[in-house]
Amino acid sequence: MQIILMGPPGAGKGTQAEKLTGELSIPHISTGDMFRKAIKEGTELGKKAKSYMDQGKLVPDEVTIGIVKERLAEADCNNGFLLDGFPRTVPQADALNEILFELNKSLNAVINIKVARDELVERLTGRRVCKACGATYHVIFNPAKEEGICDRCGGELYQRNDDKIETVGNRLDVYEEQTAPLIKYYQEKGLLKEIDGSKAMDKVLADILAALGRE
Repeated sequence: MQIILMGPPGAGKGTQAEKLTGELSIPHISTGDMFRKAIKEGTELGKKAKSYMDQGKLVPDEVTIGIVKERLAEADCNNGFLLDGFPRTVPQADALNEILFELNKSLNAVINIKVARDELVERLTGRRVCKACGATYHVIFNPAKEEGICDRCGGELYQRNDDKIETVGNRLDVYEEQTAPLIKYYQEKGLLKEIDGSKAMDKVLADILAALGRE
């Protein structure tokens, strides 16, 4: 089964990716993992990607697409895969179609985990991290016994810049702007499955499996 998993920051995509790949016995392939693997193995495309990353530049599409093609051609993808973080644009989606055609594969579904923006903001801004030991908490879902104090080591809890309301709002704006054309693209192809991500994690997983015909 060949699947793309989409969802905004805070939608629980990472958790669902881990559970899904276990349930379906397919590899979870994220853009970061692909880059790290290609660089570690010293492939030509891996070397090219590294040269851009070392300069703090974005890896151009042709290199990213080449690395995706290399990864999807590997033996562990013979029974399917879950793609996470690719494609990010319509041209990348077109390139993925060509790769899959060459590999004699096709997409089964594009899962889009949806959560209302105010809930995403609540999830993302509620995180607190211990300055001393790095333990993470959430003011609503996993609060410390004593506000501002780490249960584990007594260290001070703080809110990372990434989790502040202004940054979170910007991250969500960028995501929505970037993915709106992709959602429309896969909707028109009849591949998009919209999943309510506001439910309990196990219920979200059950809904995804049902959408894939794997109840």
